[in-house]
Amino acid sequence: MATYILKRLGQGLLTVFLTVSTVFVLIRLAPGDPAVAYAGPLATNEQLAAVREQFGLDDPLPQQYGVFLQQLVTGNLGTSYSFQAPAVQVVLERLPFTLTLSFAAILLAAVVSIPLGVWMARRTDTRGETGVNVVAIAGQSMPDFWTGILLLSAFAVVIPIFPASGFATWGGLVLPTVTIAILQVALISRLVRREMATNFSAPYLTVARSRGVSERALTWRYAMGNSAIPVFTALGTRFAAMLNGVVVVEVVFAWPGVGSLIVRALETRDYPLIQATVLVTSLLAVGVQLLIDLAYPLLDPRVRLGKASAA
Repeated sequence: MATYILKRLGQGLLTVFLTVSTVFVLIRLAPGDPAVAYAGPLATNEQLAAVREQFGLDDPLPQQYGVFLQQLVTGNLGTSYSFQAPAVQVVLERLPFTLTLSFAAILLAAVVSIPLGVWMARRTDTRGETGVNVVAIAGQSMPDFWTGILLLSAFAVVIPIFPASGFATWGGLVLPTVTIAILQVALISRLVRREMATNFSAPYLTVARSRGVSERALTWRYAMGNSAIPVFTALGTRFAAMLNGVVVVEVVFAWPGVGSLIVRALETRDYPLIQATVLVTSLLAVGVQLLIDLAYPLLDPRVRLGKASAA
């Protein structure tokens, strides 16, 4: 088990290293001058030169990468141009907002999608199941941007029930949470339906039913028990994806999280802040994936680490 954990951890850290290294190169190849973004369009050539020297922007790319590697080892990715504070610190200050939003969305998605998927599996090929499946496909196809705009217009403008933006009150969490959860419900409910339908038609369930096991037990103990790993994996994977994928929603609702932060960092060509954001979110995603792997034996004692991820 220890060997497996170390192997997975090593693979995850390698993925993080390759990701941040790729980002390091891409942002420096992208058009735009951080010195201009920092000093302003009216800055003189002398002022721009001073800014470039201050942040080492004129150094050769290999030299900049060497400095970046040294910073990566220490966990200090330099000072944000925009905030004049350690870049990692700025990201960590915004991270709780993104985690709160992501956790609320995946919790809502789980509460809705699991019973909904079970209901659909119980009513396969009926009009009700077909209708719900069509709605789920539509929700899966709707971009978060449009969903957010529609909810914002309906429940913050036309019917002002919830705040339009920010996190001044807990009510401000509702609309962005629902916006993200709609897509997750569409994806996960269809997965639950597929897994449960497969188990409902399995021979072991027929045998259990013939022995007088109640339908409730057949559904939630037997069928859901055998569907737990793929469903849990899907929930964990979607949660990890949210850490990097809530950018649009955070911008629409002016949510003070990591997503809106990286948009500002990109606009101002804030290299340290972009790199710190990618590093922190990538590490979190890898950590979540490792926890998912470690949870497999708890969900199904028959599973051995190493075989679960390969399956």
